[in-house]
Amino acid sequence: MSSVFIMDHPLIQHKIGIMRQKTTSTKEFRDLVYEVAMLICYEASRDLPLSEKLIETPLMPATVREIRGKKLCVVPILRAGLHMADGILRLIPNAKVGHIGLYRDEKTLEPHEYFCKLPADAAEREIFVVDPMLATGGSAEAAIRMLKNRGISRIRFLCLIAAPEGVQRLQKSHPDVNLYIGCLDKRLNENGYILPGLGDAGDRIYGTK
Repeated sequence: MSSVFIMDHPLIQHKIGIMRQKTTSTKEFRDLVYEVAMLICYEASRDLPLSEKLIETPLMPATVREIRGKKLCVVPILRAGLHMADGILRLIPNAKVGHIGLYRDEKTLEPHEYFCKLPADAAEREIFVVDPMLATGGSAEAAIRMLKNRGISRIRFLCLIAAPEGVQRLQKSHPDVNLYIGCLDKRLNENGYILPGLGDAGDRIYGTK
């Protein structure tokens, strides 16, 4: 069974609290998504493998450590995941980026694929799939399945807010994928939105309705 990491850092909880408020402006909401994504990525990257490298400092040779292998690839689920990816890239600027496009059927709440573009060497990298909300879990489940169908196995999922229903679904369908969650909320409503949640993350990031 996959591990679920719920962030307990005071900065993350404080910033998510501001994001939840309906009076928070589009600009402030966007900035907070960027910042919280960086903080969650910091925790999600804690156990990445390291290797040693000999370098020259201004004073003498020294052995330092660096992330081993092909490093990272950030894969946002469009469209709301894009701004999370920007925050992660500020922290890890050399990461490559892929994109997955899914839309949700408003009646069945199930996702449908419309786009997938990944780096050629994605299968050799640690993949961070990012989406602000893990609600029913359908989009995250489908996105991870798309990656696995393309030979990718080292996958982590990062989100700001999750519902228990989405966590359970993802653990059941992808027990090898660890989850990094800013805050675990109470439940879903009858329309598949997280309660108390923060509304539609995409609309709040981009100022749309």
